Amino acid sequence: MNDAIRAFILYLQLERGGSEETHRNYQSDLRQFLAHIQKQFFSTTIDPQPTAIQALHIRSYLKHLSDQGLKKTSLARKLACLKSFFRYAHEEGRITHNPAAAVRSPRLGTHLPTVLTKDEATTLLDAPTAQTWIQARNQAMLETLYSSGARVSELVGLNWDALELETQLIRLRGKGKKERRVPIGTVAVEAILEYKRQLPLMAKAIWSKSSKGLPPRSGLQPLFLNTRGGRLTTRSVERIIKQQAGDRFPKTVTPHTLRHSFATHLLDEGADLRAIQELLGHASLATTQKYTHVATDQLMVVYDRAHPRSGSSVASPRQGDNPQS
Repeated sequence: MNDAIRAFILYLQLERGGSEETHRNYQSDLRQFLAHIQKQFFSTTIDPQPTAIQALHIRSYLKHLSDQGLKKTSLARKLACLKSFFRYAHEEGRITHNPAAAVRSPRLGTHLPTVLTKDEATTLLDAPTAQTWIQARNQAMLETLYSSGARVSELVGLNWDALELETQLIRLRGKGKKERRVPIGTVAVEAILEYKRQLPLMAKAIWSKSSKGLPPRSGLQPLFLNTRGGRLTTRSVERIIKQQAGDRFPKTVTPHTLRHSFATHLLDEGADLRAIQELLGHASLATTQKYTHVATDQLMVVYDRAHPRSGSSVASPRQGDNPQS
């Protein structure tokens, strides 16, 4: 199994593209599966061949994860990883029978994305004037996420040469290394320029901590840097946004919350669904259509609150109103 896993990860890197984070997640999931079946069916000292794996091993693994409280969405993702691995092994002739083909994915309920209202988005993004390069970086990062609808992996993958600030465009590299150009607003451009003005302070701060210093800045350098001068990670961005949001909102705010909010707010303002699909980099329009449900739900909340015939107590006539008028 170990040889097959290494070959599969190499295949993903060379043939399928995708982010390094995706490759790490696939490798972690496969190692987790291998550890489980070694403990339950083989031995921790035995590296079973892919031909020895059966559907019952996969079902046992999924049941083990379910018993640990893993959500159905996470179970479906881990099963998808196994299905991809065994499909690859079958196509490469490593196995004659695909054990994952007979294992059904858990049925998922309808899950609508969490979004911020426009007022909540404004509250999150309206920050005091940046006093440090870290504050300027965080502000530029938030504005770029909300203004472009970028995935967090696309955000941290940005280099300086991906910016076309004069025309207010940036180039994002999405899944499968597909590149798309998306517009960003004036506020996001200004935030990036302010961050750029603060970079000498960043370089000075890092230089004082490092005997090696910093390499000369070029277009291929990461746009968003950490305090050591390296590229920010997705987890770092998630942590920064969580800290920025604090406890001001009745919902968890993540980088994907800003992406969802971007799409929903565009739809609210009359943007075409196919245009939103292009901006988000969705391969299928069906993936984008979930935002129509979010917009409809928000519309119903407004209707229930405001319409006099909605049946909501909030919409009852105000004192002094003449119900017959």
